[in-house]
Amino acid sequence: MRWIQYAEEDIKLAEHSLTLESSCPYRLTAYHAQQCVEKYLKAVLVHHQIDFPYTHSITRLLELLQPVLSSTEYSDAEMLSAYAITTRYPGEDEEVTKDEAVEAIKIAKTTVEQIRSLMKW
Repeated sequence: MRWIQYAEEDIKLAEHSLTLESSCPYRLTAYHAQQCVEKYLKAVLVHHQIDFPYTHSITRLLELLQPVLSSTEYSDAEMLSAYAITTRYPGEDEEVTKDEAVEAIKIAKTTVEQIRSLMKW
C-alpha cells in the first residue's frame, strides 16, 4: 500500500536528518515523524474503507478510527499534530529542539508498531 510506503519514507527521512547533528532542521524532523503517523492512520482508514477528509489532525483521524483502533491508547501520537502546521509556515513556526525531534520519532515509531500489531501488517 502506497500510504505505508510513503509513511516509511517519512520516518526514514526523519531518522536520517538527525545525522546532520548541529545543522539538523529539527522542525522538519518532527514534521516527518508526524507525517509518518498521519499516513499510517490514513492507511488504516483506506483498509477499512472509511472515508476521511484531507486533514493533518491526528486527533481527527483517530476519531474516525475509534471503532477500529479503540483498544489502544494513542494520546502521545495526538501531540504530533502540532508539527503538521507550526513547523511548515513562517510566522506559525515554533522552535523544535533536538530532544523534541527525537521524542517525535520515538512516538511515531511506537504508534506505528501499535498499528502494525493491531492490523497484523
